[in-house]
Formats: sequence, structure tokens, C-alpha cells
Amino acid sequence: MRTAALLTLTALLLTACSATATTPENDGCAQTPLSELKLDTPANQITGVSDACLANPAIDPIEKDPTPKLPVTVTDDAGAQVTVTDASRILALDISGTLAATVWGLGLGKNLIGRDAATSFPGTEKLPLATGSSHTLNAEAILAMAPTVILTDGSLGPKAVREQLAQAGIPVVKITQDRTISNTGDIVREVSTALGIPETGTKLTERISTELKTALGDVQKIVPADESKRPRVIFLYARGGAGIYYLFGEGSGADSLIDAIGGVDVAKEIGWNGMKPMTAEALMNAKPDVLLMMTDGLKSVNGIDGLLEQIPALASTPAGEHRRVVTMNDTEILGFGPRTAAVVESLARALYTAPEPSATPAK
Repeated sequence: MRTAALLTLTALLLTACSATATTPENDGCAQTPLSELKLDTPANQITGVSDACLANPAIDPIEKDPTPKLPVTVTDDAGAQVTVTDASRILALDISGTLAATVWGLGLGKNLIGRDAATSFPGTEKLPLATGSSHTLNAEAILAMAPTVILTDGSLGPKAVREQLAQAGIPVVKITQDRTISNTGDIVREVSTALGIPETGTKLTERISTELKTALGDVQKIVPADESKRPRVIFLYARGGAGIYYLFGEGSGADSLIDAIGGVDVAKEIGWNGMKPMTAEALMNAKPDVLLMMTDGLKSVNGIDGLLEQIPALASTPAGEHRRVVTMNDTEILGFGPRTAAVVESLARALYTAPEPSATPAK
């Protein structure tokens, strides 16, 4: 299910070239601890647009320059046996930027020689793109970079390019495509094992787990005990220029985020699986209090006014009536990895507190 969902997301991004995410802007990002939030208005009655942001989008490596123990032969997610002999020139490419973030978190960031369009955290800005703006692998560009190992997950294509790279003698290791909060440790394990630093991977997994446990505990302290007062949330993917509107349901990864921040996952209620084109009927049946969106998605429809104009059915929902949307940068919101705990905290902060008048995006 999750593999199919990621393939759907790939198709969406390939269709909407304008989906290339912008670099996160975090200046002035308020980060009041969750325990100190002023919860004056019930979350399901808050009005306006809130932007969830990371005060510090940087990734702190768990170790500095760990020494890979190579060669190592792994059985990757596709069932292929791949031998990695050199990790000095790494390409870690996927549609969410998770793999590059994981390599950086393991302490091998200096070995990254290129990036995908979803990778933009501090330290990676000057890396050359190995993908086009439409999130496709560029064989010529990749071969020119002379990577010694490529980590990918199948979310970027074409498949023929991946096969071409492998035939050129480059070890291409396929990592799991699943992207949820619960399988972050699997991703770290697969990446660290392929790079010959499994012990470092264990340390990073433990840190992520500890941070996430703390974040989830803090979130639960502000989630209403009465489920009827919890905000009903649905993830809407929009690319206005291409006329693309999708609802993300079970198995999309968005569902695990909604659960983590204590929202009622209304896609689950209406039996919405994976990522499918939005219908007016589904939106009205879901009756969301809040729309969870990517920042560039809301911008692509010219803000909340444009969204209501493009989707008339939205006006009949509580989210439309309250003009209630929570956004987060495209490169962060579904990029599960070393920053997962920070993403959960930021989304919860935006969900449960009313936006400052000056912070609410313009019409």
C-alpha cells in the first residue's frame, strides 16, 4: 500500500513540475515549548492559516566522520545482492529527501556529492542536482559525478536509468519506499548497513526514538481528552497550476503524522486509502476542521481565497468556514528521518494554537 502511495506521489510531482519545493525559510520561526502554549481556543474552532516551521532545520550528525567498514554485501529492498566497496562519493536520492537527511544524520554528509530536488537542509545548498525539476533521474549528470554508491528507493525514475547506472558498475542499493513515523528506524538501518556503519545507525535510531518519544509525550499533554473536541484533519495535496488536488489517506504517510499530533484522521473514517484525486463528495463527507497542506501547495492556488474558489465544496466544511489550514514546507513535512520529532512538534504547535495576525499568510 505505501509503495503504491509513493508511486502516486511520484506521478503527481512528475506531472506538476512547479512542485519543486523552495528552500525552507526559518527566520523568526516561533518555537514556544508545547508545555507553555496558551490554548485559549479549542483546536477545532481556530480560524486562519498557520505555518508549521522548524526553528533549526539543520541536522546534527550522531557522529563526526564515522569510518565505514567495507566492503559489505547487502540484500536490498528489491531482493538484489549489492556489494559496496567505497562510500567516499555518495548519492542518496528519493522523492522526499529522507535518504540524504539520513546519510547526513549518520555523519557522512561530507561524502554526499549531489542531491535530489527535495533536499535543501543547511549544508546541502551547493550540492549539484542529480535530478531535474520534475524529480527524474538524470543519467548523464549522475555518471559525471562519479558516485561510488547510490542509495535510492524507487520513488525516482525512470527505472531504465537506475538499471543503466547499475550496469555502469555503480552499486545501486534500493532502500524501502515506506515512509511513516514508525519505520524511520528501518530506513536508518538499511542506509547505515549499506554504508558499512551499522553501529552508527543504531546510535542514530536510538536518538531519533528518544526524541520522538519525548515529542509524542509532549503532544499528548495538549491533545483534548474528549475526542469530540479533537481537530478533524485531512491532508490535501494541491498544485493549482496543474489542476491537481489529491487527498492523502491511509498508507500515505500523512496518516501517521495526523495520528502523531493527536488529530482525528478523517480519511480513515471515510475509508480513503493511499493518494487519490479529491472529490467534492469525499471532502464533504470527511467534514474536516483542518486541512494539512504543503506550503507550496497553498501558494500554488493563491492562498486560502484561491483554494476556496478552486474547491467550492470546501466552503461547506468546518475547515472552509474557518479558513483553517496548517501548512509546512514541502521538503520537511513528509521527509521522515532525523528531524521527525521536530516535525511532529512543529505541526502540533501550529495545529493547537491560533495564528498570529501578522503570521497569517495573505489572501
